[in-house]
Amino acid sequence: MPNTTHVPWPPPAPAGAEAAAAGETAPGHRRADAGHVLDLPGLRQRVDAALDRFLDERAAELRAIDPELDVQLDVVRSFVAGGKRLRPAFCSWGWRGAGGEADDPRIVTASAALELLQTAAIVHDDVMDASDTRRGRPSVHRQFASLHATRRWDGPAEPFGIGAALLLGDLCLCWSDEMLRGCGLPNDRLLAAFRYFDLMRTEVMAGQYLDLVNQAAGTSSVPAAMRVVRYKSAKYTVERPLHLGGVLAGASPQLLAAYSAYGIPLGEAFQLRDDVLGIFGDPQVTGKPAGDDLREGKRTVLVAKTLEAATPAQAERFRTCFGDRDLDSGGVAELRDVIVATGALATVERLIAELTDAASTALAKAPVATEDARSALGELARLATQRSG
Repeated sequence: MPNTTHVPWPPPAPAGAEAAAAGETAPGHRRADAGHVLDLPGLRQRVDAALDRFLDERAAELRAIDPELDVQLDVVRSFVAGGKRLRPAFCSWGWRGAGGEADDPRIVTASAALELLQTAAIVHDDVMDASDTRRGRPSVHRQFASLHATRRWDGPAEPFGIGAALLLGDLCLCWSDEMLRGCGLPNDRLLAAFRYFDLMRTEVMAGQYLDLVNQAAGTSSVPAAMRVVRYKSAKYTVERPLHLGGVLAGASPQLLAAYSAYGIPLGEAFQLRDDVLGIFGDPQVTGKPAGDDLREGKRTVLVAKTLEAATPAQAERFRTCFGDRDLDSGGVAELRDVIVATGALATVERLIAELTDAASTALAKAPVATEDARSALGELARLATQRSG
């Protein structure tokens, strides 16, 4: 395990958090929802308000157990404040595409539950990857390790941080279930929706495990990497949130199938864009150090394509540095050069474009209830694949 980095407690807010909450992008990038029906900033505000109400109720429950548990709420509140809200957006527009009423507070609450599920997944993912930062601030296990160090408690800080983060992730997983169940929609709709919610959680955990297997086995094949992309991210980020919103509004089997035809390729394109940003992104926008995916040795499609196309000399150079936690900026630049020189970056960019086109074609044919929903889902596709962070 790497040494624990001491950070202030409570940790500072990430730079640019206010801009992210307002729906802004990096300088020089047009805000994807500007002038369109999507209104992602408005959705963010409604989701944030629903999360605040839910966490206020949980705060009273935890405080009744012990005031020490206030720390858990503080960490959750600060963490959920920085999300992109893509999953709630897909859920909400899955609802609208199935004929659900606009701004129904019940679907806002149901879609907000996905942010607690996402919090659980990210907290656990950062522990597994030993990541130091997330969204421009210390990762949750690092925050708890810092709390241990600041209070001068007994024993090493790092195991405490990991244990506390795992418990917090489990708590958020429980809360996501509780928030969805309490959204106020009829029981028959909720029963149908939980089938998809359960599938979603099974799939993302299966994808996480397959990712761990690929890392441990040193597997760098494109099929293995794409399987992780599909189950760890694509279905979890786009397809299942669409299904969840659709089923809650009484969607037909035909519409649910159309949501899959649109959601799976779009979700894959989303993750491939994330993989590119993990290596070539601006840390001021992504909130993670440049090249961290290379230091962590992430077996992404981009890495698999690189090794697939590399000459023996290029492959040797790449494998020598790949996965080195102490890799400096020069080493990161060298690996980037190999990725570009092999044509892997250009290949993945073409794949992102092809998958996005497939999603757009499926959306054009989808039997959605309103053209507003079709337009918003088109805007979400652009936001998911043309982002810089």
